[in-house]
Amino acid sequence: MKQEHIWKRAAGVLLHPTALPGPHGIGDFGQGSRHFVDWLAQAKCKWWQVLPLVPTGGGDSPYASGASLAGNPWLIDLQDLLAAQLLQASEVVPPAFPKARVHFPTVIGFKRDLLHRAADRLLANRNHPWDAELYAFRAQQPWVLDAALFTVLRERRNYAPFWTWEPDYRDRNAAALTHIREVERADVDRYIVLQFFFDRQWRLLRKYAASKGILVMGDIPIYVDADSCDTWCNRGLFQLDKTGKPKVVAGVPPDYFSELGQLWGNSLYDWKAMARDHFGWWATRLARAFQLYDAVRIDHFRGFAACWAVPNGAADARAGQWQPGPALALFEALRKKLGPLAMVAEDLGDIDEPVRALRDAVGLPGMNILQFAFGGAADSLFLPHNHLANSVVYTGTHDNDTTKGWWRASPLVHAHAVDYVGKPLIAEVSWELIRLALQSVAHTAIVPVQDVLDLGSEARFNTPGQPKDNWTWRLGERELTANHAKRLAKLVAVYGRAA
Repeated sequence: MKQEHIWKRAAGVLLHPTALPGPHGIGDFGQGSRHFVDWLAQAKCKWWQVLPLVPTGGGDSPYASGASLAGNPWLIDLQDLLAAQLLQASEVVPPAFPKARVHFPTVIGFKRDLLHRAADRLLANRNHPWDAELYAFRAQQPWVLDAALFTVLRERRNYAPFWTWEPDYRDRNAAALTHIREVERADVDRYIVLQFFFDRQWRLLRKYAASKGILVMGDIPIYVDADSCDTWCNRGLFQLDKTGKPKVVAGVPPDYFSELGQLWGNSLYDWKAMARDHFGWWATRLARAFQLYDAVRIDHFRGFAACWAVPNGAADARAGQWQPGPALALFEALRKKLGPLAMVAEDLGDIDEPVRALRDAVGLPGMNILQFAFGGAADSLFLPHNHLANSVVYTGTHDNDTTKGWWRASPLVHAHAVDYVGKPLIAEVSWELIRLALQSVAHTAIVPVQDVLDLGSEARFNTPGQPKDNWTWRLGERELTANHAKRLAKLVAVYGRAA
């Protein structure tokens, strides 16, 4: 399978928008994002890689969401709504937010009311310049009504899972859904407007990035939440009991992240049922992704070859067993419906030859993580001399410690790394790995922004298996400077990756 020729030798930076600086307690699609795009252009980078932009779920994780096609409303820029006269300056007076971390309860408490006011004002003003765009959005994104109904029903039931709802709502009785649409019209319409705000602002930010030569790589979790709009609307496509409760849930076996494995809890797909309509649900999901991004990373690609299925209710992931995935049939169907697939396969973890064979048959680039390269033998696939040209190299990912933190915590790899690099790695080890990444034959090199700043473990974004204190790190107002851009641009140019 041939892939769109988007993968030219280039570099980029991984930074989730929530981590950007800004006045409202969380990064958003406003001025902080545009400044970061400008910085990327100065650094001669081509790619801005983000994590999923979906509404977050448990633990504020972007990898847990109740609606896979929706956007996170807390990323909406309030200044844009002020400029559109949907908010007043006297209303947008933020509390004293912490600068270094996102405190999600405070952010949500502050932004929710303001976003609802702005939505109500747009709905009440049919002469507003955005009115026609809103109605076009509703027509072009039919999923948004189901997402709104699911969200409102869930909130009214104190977030109880949908399989515990009254049967008419659980089973999507048409009359019951019409009733809730009318009774809860105000909140349903507000939800739709917030999705419109998200979509509009992101499209304009993407347009600005494109004007600077910057492309955006998104991220799609392979699974959706067990209690999600996706499973509620498509119960026949998942391995569920008659109420919609999952029979088995997703996870991964024990690996270098966790000796107990990881128990994610997502519902698993019924791939045979999905194949009967030529994977239409996946086609819809990816079509939406390609509206939002120039390319996407597919998280946990190995699940398409075989997935780790854990009986629902198990204490940890060790009780699981492998189930076969759809393999090449899925990607052949997607390519027929969507055309070339600009995707990256996250092929980390318990990877075997069938996973690599599937990745190569589809033609997707895989991932090389330099923090995994040292301390073993010369044939490690993560070492730069073993990289494939059709791959993406990272110093580390959002699931890793920062490179500086990793180095301090991994003394057993020091000798091997020093021998490999050919000099002592005492000061700014992050920049030595950045140089290695940029030297690689991999067509794309992505560096977490924390490594550009040579930050330690205090700047780690996520620790897998840790249920709290993740996803909160933020970039300070003055941390990312023109000097950082100049330094990165020089190396990007030296190794033939300049945009």
